Amino acid sequence: MSKNTKVNRSLKTRHLSMIALGGSIGTGLFVASGSAISTAGPGGAMVAYTAIGIMVYFLMTSLGEMATYMPVSGSFSTYANKFIDPAVGFALGWNYWFNWAITLAVDLSTTAIIVHYWLPSIPGWLISLFFLIVIFFINIISVKTFAESEYWMSMIKVVTVIAFLIVGGLMIFFGFNGKSSVGLTNFHYKKAPFVGGLPSMLSVFVVAGFSFQGTELIGITAGESKTPEKSIPKAIKQVFWRILIFYVLAIFVIGALIPYTSPKLLGSSVKDIAISPFTLVFDKIGLVGAADIINVVILIAVLSAANSGMYAATRMLWSMGETNFAPRIFSKTNNNGIPVFALLVTGIFGLAVLMLSIVGSNVYQLLVAASGLTGFIAWLGIAWSHYRFRKAFIVQKKDLGILKYKAPLYPFGPLLAIFLGVIVIFGQDINSVLSLNWFNLMISYMSIPLFVIFFIYYKVKYKTKFIKLEDIEL
Repeated sequence: MSKNTKVNRSLKTRHLSMIALGGSIGTGLFVASGSAISTAGPGGAMVAYTAIGIMVYFLMTSLGEMATYMPVSGSFSTYANKFIDPAVGFALGWNYWFNWAITLAVDLSTTAIIVHYWLPSIPGWLISLFFLIVIFFINIISVKTFAESEYWMSMIKVVTVIAFLIVGGLMIFFGFNGKSSVGLTNFHYKKAPFVGGLPSMLSVFVVAGFSFQGTELIGITAGESKTPEKSIPKAIKQVFWRILIFYVLAIFVIGALIPYTSPKLLGSSVKDIAISPFTLVFDKIGLVGAADIINVVILIAVLSAANSGMYAATRMLWSMGETNFAPRIFSKTNNNGIPVFALLVTGIFGLAVLMLSIVGSNVYQLLVAASGLTGFIAWLGIAWSHYRFRKAFIVQKKDLGILKYKAPLYPFGPLLAIFLGVIVIFGQDINSVLSLNWFNLMISYMSIPLFVIFFIYYKVKYKTKFIKLEDIEL
């Protein structure tokens, strides 16, 4: 074991693009998009996903400006530490690690549900354990092994979505496979295209927000990028347009071909892959074996998310070891630049949460609830850090020309991201807020007090202060 604390800078632009793309194209698109259309209608779902997509674009440009100026694997935890308050950086880092380590276990549990579609007699824990071991070995060999595996898994998802959009578009406007064109009648069927007004659209904002989580992985990968000043801006542009087009056009196709009143859309969930909206559309077109094909793609999507989660959690823990937010042992890497101790602890924690899902479902559900909003809290941290980063440049009279990438429309971008982020966080369970259902509120918003506990602990222990703009180290 080397005492080296450096990771290898071997990620290329195509890796960065696909890692961020792979992190955000998953069950949110292949499964949850159906319930979004059922809730707010095709028009409402498209508006909600577009709005969140714009917010994510500004988040990515904010992250891109900081990541090209200061490429580190700790990303927004490091930026909050330097540009806001070390206590905020500490809370963001641990919250983010906690989120991905639990999400890793959730994704692995989901693989068992999917594989049971074909092999119902194999114990679920055995399936999940097998995939955990596979993902662990992918991550421990080298960062290039992780990046290549993620690249090809993401490629399969992208090809599936493109084929879906082409075939679906032909079916809507021209007819396909001997079937006549459907047209846009479902867009004005009953209450469509907008169903349930603003409350329904707000609830879809939350679904869309969860669907887009993973795009911030570009910031995590910056520390291992060969040429961050070139690859990150390029990846940001590619990923934003691909995600927005994929999600919005996919919802358009599903909404045009399947009426929002279809009970199968309402029931879309990972526990019943056979009624993924993608399966419904391919069935309608007459594609033989649609459920099997989409099931394979969803399995790949979930494994891709778990793979990204293992990587993100490991790099965040490694970075916190570097900044003394975590024990220094986590900053050690092997000769291939892999933070082995951080990887081991992440894998063991994920395994423990996975076992809890089998023997103690109540504790497991509480842990999953506790991680629910941490991704959105990380987004707020990114926007806030960038706002203060650029402000500090202006206050300290630094030349903005030295920035290798400038986020467009500053300060509008980070301020819009903060505004929409707060709406999404508090709109997480708007019905419980309005009815003051305290138990549901505790479950839905548990991530917030968890963040506050991390923040207060570090603040009290180390007596940190909110950094003045003129004192920010640039």
